Amino acid sequence: MRLAEIWEWKFFLGITGYLTATFFGFGSLLIFCFFAQEFRLKMEILLGLDVGDTRIGVALSDALGVAAHPLCTLTRKNRQVDLIAISDLVSIHKVECIVIGLPISLDGSIGTQAKKIQKFAQRLEQVIDIPIKFQDERFTTAEAEDILRELNKDTKTEKELIDEVAAVIILTDYLNSEREISNDVQSPIV
Repeated sequence: MRLAEIWEWKFFLGITGYLTATFFGFGSLLIFCFFAQEFRLKMEILLGLDVGDTRIGVALSDALGVAAHPLCTLTRKNRQVDLIAISDLVSIHKVECIVIGLPISLDGSIGTQAKKIQKFAQRLEQVIDIPIKFQDERFTTAEAEDILRELNKDTKTEKELIDEVAAVIILTDYLNSEREISNDVQSPIV
């Protein structure tokens, strides 16, 4: 569903609900709201993480799952502090899913760093009660550095910014792949 269609649908539901209450009373409005809930759009905020040994880049999606933007960079202290910081971000921003970048090797295998991140995700699952997904993050740091160089940023001193941009790339790639899957399911193959 395109963004324009989403806003048209929300406007339609708002006007229809108002007219239902005006002409048929409050009881009819409750029935209308029940049926409108069945057609409600799935809107959820996602948190993207670029987990490194010294920092964690954090990005946040919009509720429609259209875009991601940088949120912050967490400097790693210890396991407990890191997990609490992420848990706090989940609560503050009402996050419904976390996407963590997984550095899969070029040959497709899971290397040492990827295993560390999987272990981190297992520990995070014990602290929060929302789904955690993984997204292939090959070349995201290099891509983030390229983007920042184009913006005339010094990539040697802007390490935190690199982590945030890498988290945005991870989350954007995940959102795009989910949209592609959704489009494949909705459109029949001819």
